[in-house]
Formats: sequence, structure tokens, C-alpha cells
Amino acid sequence: MTRIFSSPYLFWTLLALPAIPMLISLVSDPGVAEGLLHPTGEFSARFMIIAMMITPLRMIFPKAGWLNWLMRRRRALGVAAFLYAVLHLVLYVIDEGAHAPMLAEFTELGIWTGWLAFAIFVQLGLTSNAASQRWLLAGWKKLQRFVYPAAVLTLLHWIFVNNNLGPALVHFVPLAALEAWRIWKTYSGKAAPALAATNP
Repeated sequence: MTRIFSSPYLFWTLLALPAIPMLISLVSDPGVAEGLLHPTGEFSARFMIIAMMITPLRMIFPKAGWLNWLMRRRRALGVAAFLYAVLHLVLYVIDEGAHAPMLAEFTELGIWTGWLAFAIFVQLGLTSNAASQRWLLAGWKKLQRFVYPAAVLTLLHWIFVNNNLGPALVHFVPLAALEAWRIWKTYSGKAAPALAATNP
């Protein structure tokens, strides 16, 4: 049983499950592309959020086995977020049907933020492998930190495309709270030794 749950194939199957019925319905009827836009974008954001929440959660619960299990699969979650973003973009192009309408709405806040977030996702997705990590060395970690502006852009894209603040905040507020706590914890931990060193 442990071997089954440790299988990367099982994990990738779980990540792909939401996409399977979407792709089947799209092949059967390309007209459903518009209806699949939001679900694919939301799954991309969800997998990104889960991947980003793992580190601060491990700081809070360092002995939680399930978090260690997720940590070993964090790269797969990030790649899944990228692949759902690719599917989201493909559906958008299918739904628009031509370059003219896409160019006409490109300057809208809800649109260009999505394009910019995707441009960052491309860099992160293509370098989410061991070979890139060895090649880029310290630069790899710096590159991966661009996930934070990508997350902000994704939030803006979600809010202004849907004109609905609620669902976006339900997804992103827990992440923002955990990241704020992580930053506070990290810098307060560094500040304490410095204060102790200056006070005899």
C-alpha cells in the first residue's frame, strides 16, 4: 500500500483527473470551450496555491507526515499548475477564434495580467526539472521566486475577468495569510539573535 501511494504515476493520475472529462467534452463539442475556461484557470490557480502553501505549513507543522509527502511532490504540483494554464490558454484561443478579438481586449486589466502570469509560468514550468536545477545552480531558486508575482497577477486576472471578488479571495487569502506569517517568522527569527548580540 505504501508503494502504491508513493508512486509518481498515481499522483500524476490524480492531478490529471479534473482535465480528463474536460478534454473528452471538448473533443466531442469544441463549442464547450467557453464553459471550460474558468474551471481550467481555477485548477491552475489551485495547484499553484497548494504548492506555495506547503513551505509555511511545514514551518507550522514540522512533524506532519502528509506535508512531507506533499513536499516531495511540490514540483509536480507546480508543473500541473502550468499545464492547466496551458489548457486554459488553448481554450481561450479556441473560444476567441481569431487574433483580432484577442488583440482588441489585450489592454484590459483582467486580460494582460493573465498573459503576464502565463509568461512567468512558462519560465517556471520549463525549468521545473533536475537538469535545469543543476544548470542554473543558485539562479534556479531565484527564478522560482517569480511564482510570487505570478500569484498576484493570477489573483488580479481572476478578479477582473470574473468581476467577482469573493471566489478569488476564498482561494488566495489563506495563501496570503500563510506567506505573511512565514515572512514574519523568518525575519523575527533573524532579528532576535541580532538583538541579543547588541545587548550584553
